[in-house]
Amino acid sequence: MRAGRLTVTVAAILVVIGGTTAYVVSSAGEANDPAGTEQVSRAEAGDLLFVDLAGGQNRVEKLAGSGSRTPTELVCQRFYSAAGTSVCLKLSGPGPSYTAEVSRDGKPVKSIPLPGIPSRAKVSHSGNVVSWTSFVTGDSYSVPGGFSTRTGFHDLRTGETAESLEHFAATVEGAPLTASDVNYWGLTVASDDRTFYATLASGGFTWLVKGDLGTKSVTSLRRDAECPSLSPDGTKVAYKKRIGRLGPWDLAVLDLASGTEKRLPGTAGIDDQTTWLSETEVAFAAVPRDARLPAVHVAPADGSQPARVLIPDATSPSPVT
Repeated sequence: MRAGRLTVTVAAILVVIGGTTAYVVSSAGEANDPAGTEQVSRAEAGDLLFVDLAGGQNRVEKLAGSGSRTPTELVCQRFYSAAGTSVCLKLSGPGPSYTAEVSRDGKPVKSIPLPGIPSRAKVSHSGNVVSWTSFVTGDSYSVPGGFSTRTGFHDLRTGETAESLEHFAATVEGAPLTASDVNYWGLTVASDDRTFYATLASGGFTWLVKGDLGTKSVTSLRRDAECPSLSPDGTKVAYKKRIGRLGPWDLAVLDLASGTEKRLPGTAGIDDQTTWLSETEVAFAAVPRDARLPAVHVAPADGSQPARVLIPDATSPSPVT
């Protein structure tokens, strides 16, 4: 294990564990279809999948464009789906122990043990590469019992599974990074199933990095960007960014061509990896004021309107494509 990894507060961990414009806010609290569970593979393009936190069941549900909600058979701490591929980070045994269950067209294809508590889950736009981040305890020797993260991926085309990115060659601010406290989280893979973006942490700082799954290398782009999420067209990256040096996070969107960064209003307190519902709208989980559990919020990616709650007591928004 590498010493001195960047630690993560227990409060943030508890929050984490704990649609397109056509979806209206009022629909989230309306009709809950009791007709029974169904497989995710029966969901249709335009639907939104999410993890329902109410009652502590963590069941994946489907929100249709009409506002109706239908539970599926999946129970996940974190979930994501794209192009017929889904990844469910779930409890798998005592300890507790967790696994990443990968399915394609509703059929399980791979079960990957996780080293810690589920945190983030993504699937590339093509459905070929799934990725995850989990919180791991015991890795930080500088803070006994401290938490760190472990990020891995699975390529359905080649069968390659990487449990960690820590062996990737890293260039940070123009120089090779040789520190022993390297830590990654929030992997998001581009449509070529090779280019990716992630957070790299070392020495108390974080960087948005661009990487290559083929060459096993990363290069820093800018400081103070965490949990990136690449837009469907690959031109923008959304990430959480602190308000001040020690303040809460809010959401920012970076135009990769121009380098222009825009902070999105109404997103203060986010601790999530954003989901792009379309080229113009994002979704994320955050705890609303005076609430106990996270809710799925939506916001225009251009910052023209504040974020609003779409689904109370929910996390892991995932559009069906």
